[in-house]
Amino acid sequence: MDLSVSISDGVARLEMRRPPANHFDEALIGQVVDAALGLDDDPACRVIVLASEGKHFCAGADFGDGEFTRDVVAAAERLYRRAAQLFDVRTPIVAAVQGTAVGGGLGLACAADFRVAEPSTRFVANFARLGFHQGFGTSVTLPEIVGRQAAADMLLTGRRIDGAEALRIGLADRLAEPGRLHETARALAAEIAASAPLAVRSIRATLREGLAARVRAALEHELAEQKIHWATRDSAEGIAASLERRQPVFHGE
Repeated sequence: MDLSVSISDGVARLEMRRPPANHFDEALIGQVVDAALGLDDDPACRVIVLASEGKHFCAGADFGDGEFTRDVVAAAERLYRRAAQLFDVRTPIVAAVQGTAVGGGLGLACAADFRVAEPSTRFVANFARLGFHQGFGTSVTLPEIVGRQAAADMLLTGRRIDGAEALRIGLADRLAEPGRLHETARALAAEIAASAPLAVRSIRATLREGLAARVRAALEHELAEQKIHWATRDSAEGIAASLERRQPVFHGE
């Protein structure tokens, strides 16, 4: 298993264990989804903390190895089908984001209700720098969290947002002192867990009404655009440049 699950004092901890980058695929996202949906029916769980082992929260899909190198479209279709189920989870989720949340990893963090970061955390919507349309529902979730203009800034430039800027624009809800990320995330989760659980779920459902349907529609559109872009020279260049740790040179082809 690439995921550990533990519960204490009303707070469940789901920890992804594929360090250092915690790249995901359908299998890992499926484990997260199944665990979270199972916790919906566990009276011992009132809040979920989504965390990861190692240096980084999540670097998204691995375009240098695994199923995304064999058939990227089929792999993305399977991944998005499972990812959509994250938005069916009824329990509040707090993401503890260390290191970087890149691409789909940013999308995963944005699927949570809250994000806790450190000053050194980096949030990166690098899709355009890889030569293709954004995915993992970020077309909906990112502007929902930070607003249209800040989302456009992140998506069109692909620049890194550090913890302080993330807090300022609303992408991070708490900024932990260095080394206290998980403690801070758990403290936020404990605050939520101390509230009336029926009221918490009802309020959350009201605030997120229609979100799952909008994300599912966005995922279909995102994948359709990605299918086009993955066949371009720019996408091949962007992915190659990322793997080779160099600046991409795009030609609009």
